[in-house]
Amino acid sequence: MFLKRHGGSAMLMRISSISLNRMTRPTCILQSYSQNNGRSFGSTSRLNALRPYLLADIGEGITECQIISWAVKQGDTVKQFDPICEVQSDKASVEITSRFDGTIKKLHYEEGDVAKVGSTLLDIDVSDGDEVHDAPSTPAKLMQDDNEEEEPVDSEPHHEDVAASPRVPGTDSSSIEPRRGDSSPSLASLLATPAVRRLLREHDINIADVRGTGKDGRVLKHDVARYVESQVNFSQHEKQETPPSSSAPDTPGVDRKVALSPIQSQMFKSMTASLSIPHFLYTHTVDLTLLADLVRHHREDTTLASRLTDIAGARVKLTLLPFVLKAISQAVNRFPVVNSSLHMDEPSKERPGFLIKNSHHFGLAVDTPNGLLVPVVRNVQNHSVLTLASEISRLAQLAKASKLSPDDMKGASLVVSNIGSIGGNVVGPVILSPMTTTMAIGQMEEVPAFETDKEGVERIVKKKRAVLNWSADHRILDGATMARCAQEVAMCLERPELLGLALK
Repeated sequence: MFLKRHGGSAMLMRISSISLNRMTRPTCILQSYSQNNGRSFGSTSRLNALRPYLLADIGEGITECQIISWAVKQGDTVKQFDPICEVQSDKASVEITSRFDGTIKKLHYEEGDVAKVGSTLLDIDVSDGDEVHDAPSTPAKLMQDDNEEEEPVDSEPHHEDVAASPRVPGTDSSSIEPRRGDSSPSLASLLATPAVRRLLREHDINIADVRGTGKDGRVLKHDVARYVESQVNFSQHEKQETPPSSSAPDTPGVDRKVALSPIQSQMFKSMTASLSIPHFLYTHTVDLTLLADLVRHHREDTTLASRLTDIAGARVKLTLLPFVLKAISQAVNRFPVVNSSLHMDEPSKERPGFLIKNSHHFGLAVDTPNGLLVPVVRNVQNHSVLTLASEISRLAQLAKASKLSPDDMKGASLVVSNIGSIGGNVVGPVILSPMTTTMAIGQMEEVPAFETDKEGVERIVKKKRAVLNWSADHRILDGATMARCAQEVAMCLERPELLGLALK
C-alpha cells in the first residue's frame, strides 16, 4: 500500500487482488480512492446528463395511464421522435416518442403497470459533447451492464485491463477479492449476467448452490439448466420411492389484491355515477327473419360483397348491427328526446332541463382484451347501411388493437351494445351520464311461430327473433315514449325495405 499525490489530491492506491488467468498471465485490479471528491481518474468521456423522462398530460382530464408495451429496453440508443412506449388511458391509447437523443438507462415501470401523469417513465442519458472526467457509478469489472452477454474466453493470452473503481462505503474490499481455485458466492452473483440472474429468480435458485463453470467461477446459463435438470430428476426419483398419501390435504388458494386498470377505473366511475339515474327497462322482441335473409344473400353474392370494403380496401362482412343503428336513427327522427342528455347548468336546480342532440352520435360497446371500450359512430343519420358497416369495422379493429384516439371516444348521444354476440337474451343495460338512453341487442334465436298463408291457413314456420333491451332515464323519458320509439325501430328491422324508402 502506498500514498501518491495527484493534482493536489491525496490518492490512496492499493493492489486489491492478483490472480492468474487460464494462460498463467498475472492480472491486476487497481482500485483508486479520492480523499476529497471520491472521483476516479485516468479516463475521460462525453458528459452524459441523466434526465428523467416524465409522463406528460395527454389531455381530456387524464390523470393516469397503463403501460401497454415498451418499444425500448435498458441500454437502447434512441433518437428524437423514436417511439418509447404505448400507454392506454381510460379513453384511448397513445404512442409516446422520445424528445431527446440518448441512451435508455432505466425503465421505471413494467408492462401492465399504471403510471401517474407527471411521474418518471424512464431515465435517459443525453450527451452534450463536453469532455470531462467520468463520474463513478458501480464497481468496474464486477457489476456488468444489464445488456452485456457472457464474455468469450480469448484463445490468445493477454493482460487484463486495469480498472479503477470507488470504494463502497462500509464494504471491506477483501470481501470481494477472488481467490484462485475458489469462487466466492458473492463474486459469482456479481459476475453473473442479467439473463442468468433472471433465470435464477424464475426458478427460485440461490446462486451459491450452483457450481459455475465459467471464467472466475462465473455461473452460466447452461450451469443453471443443468442444476434445474438435476433437481427435477431427484424430485421424480423421490416421488417414485415415496408411496402416495391416502389423504392429501387440499392446498388453499392465495388471495391477491388487483389494482384496477385505467379502463376499469373509468368503468368504476361511470357505473358509480349511473346509480343516481332512475332507470326503467323496456324489452321488445323483434322478428329478424327477413333482415337475416337479406344479410345472408349479400354475403353469398360475391359481386355485392366485394363492394363492401374498409379504408384499406379489405373486405368487410355485413352484419345486422349497421341495420340496427340505422333503424334507431330513423326512430330518433320521430322521437328526438331519446337522443338527448340531461342539462343541469340552469342557475336554479329546481328547473333542470335536457339538451336534444341534432347529430346522431351513437356509442358502440366493444369487448376488447383490455376491457370495455365505447367508440363513437358519428352522424349515423348521414350514413348508409354499407358505410355504417365499414365504420363499425374500423372502430372495432382500432378498439381491439388499443389504437383509438380521444376523438373516437367522445361525444356519444346514445349507446348500443351487441351483447347478443356473446350470449344472453334479456339484459338491463346501464345508462352512461349524461345520456338518457341505451340499448342492448340480445342473441338472435330460431323459434317456431304461427304464420297464416294467403289462403288463410295457419302453419308453423321457423322464425329468427331477438330481444331489444332499452334502458331510459325516467326523469326525462316516460314509458309510452320509449315504447313507441322501440316499436318504430322494430318495424324498420322487420321490414328492411323501410330503411331504403327513408333514404334522402
